[in-house]
Amino acid sequence: MEQVSSFGDTGDGGVDRPALSDNHKAARDWLCSELRERGYTVLVDNIGNVFGCLDLAGPDAPRVMVGSHLDSQPKGGRFDGAYGVVVALTAVETWRREAAECGIAPSCNYVIVDWMNEEGARFQPSLLGSSVYAGSLTRDFALARTDRDGKTVEQELLRTGYLGTDEPPQPDCFLEVHIEGDTALEQAGKRIAPFVRHWGALKIRIEVIGQQNHTGPTPMEDRHDAVLGAAYIIAKVRELADTAAGTLYTSVARVDISPNSPNIVPGKAVLFVELRAPEPDMLEWSEAQLKAALPTLAENASVEAQIIAIDHRPAGKFDQRLVGLAEQGADKFGYPRMRLDTIAGHDAVAVNAVMPAIVIAVPSVNGVIHRCDEYTSPEDLAAGGNVLLDMIRQLDLAGGSLDNAGDVK
Repeated sequence: MEQVSSFGDTGDGGVDRPALSDNHKAARDWLCSELRERGYTVLVDNIGNVFGCLDLAGPDAPRVMVGSHLDSQPKGGRFDGAYGVVVALTAVETWRREAAECGIAPSCNYVIVDWMNEEGARFQPSLLGSSVYAGSLTRDFALARTDRDGKTVEQELLRTGYLGTDEPPQPDCFLEVHIEGDTALEQAGKRIAPFVRHWGALKIRIEVIGQQNHTGPTPMEDRHDAVLGAAYIIAKVRELADTAAGTLYTSVARVDISPNSPNIVPGKAVLFVELRAPEPDMLEWSEAQLKAALPTLAENASVEAQIIAIDHRPAGKFDQRLVGLAEQGADKFGYPRMRLDTIAGHDAVAVNAVMPAIVIAVPSVNGVIHRCDEYTSPEDLAAGGNVLLDMIRQLDLAGGSLDNAGDVK
């Protein structure tokens, strides 16, 4: 963790490692080197996902995939994502050593994965690499995504050397360990929480068009202020959450303003709206409410507003067998546990559509995530690793069978 945190170190405890940046490339290069030194075959697919493949049981054996992502938010925390990759490699290597020492012939092969652009900070939408892998997004769509400077995913994959041609592995299940990013575990005095459900999300991009003009002489009644229109929309987005407290989370965390000069009435604003809910009906209701309100909100500012893109991530449930296996592992080590939903997106959410998947959470101090003071104690990091190791062990001893894993003591 110390080593991977050095890539993009911001000097205040955090990291700045957006997808396909130089810092991200450095972290990925380091991971690939670590994998190759340990005898893994490194594959890079055509959307930039990195897979370290370890064949311990022959070509036809079941395959277990574990991992997360190395990209971060701008000036984000050092545990989000990176911990999941490091703990994956640590757990697989520990099982490999343990099996050799005990004379156990492994029955499964393993894949350590680093998904491309989980965060969605530089390129939208989030979960980009895992969504292409799972088939919910097309490769052409993903490659054409642009950052603020107009650089495409394809261009940056080529620049950083991660536009691969390898056929990605097709494992039988996916395990991901992650910091919670909330206070539920900490407040309840628990250490392990398998996520049982993932909330759905709508990522909506709204373009507000006004008229550029001088902020001095232009009469107030003649102004067509795109940011004023954006402000009305932002307030409405928050109002939706207040109307459905606890069942709808909303945000507008990014606004791109043009031309973004203090002396110009803005002619354009693009809003990045998020609506998150556990139930499809709530997402449909909030989307309909926002669409219905847009014309009036725009008219109030003498501007025009239109939705230019919607990315939809459906709600769902993680595999209950993997939930139970995580709970068995926690119990073996005496770790207090609870079940949680995940409101945030994770790569396992995308992958869950094509194979059994799970995210297991460990506590976040004060619930902080996406910030430099994001922190999980070494003891809790190790607890997540121990549970992951036990899940790997039980799956291997059961011949990769999810139905039988856990029965072997």
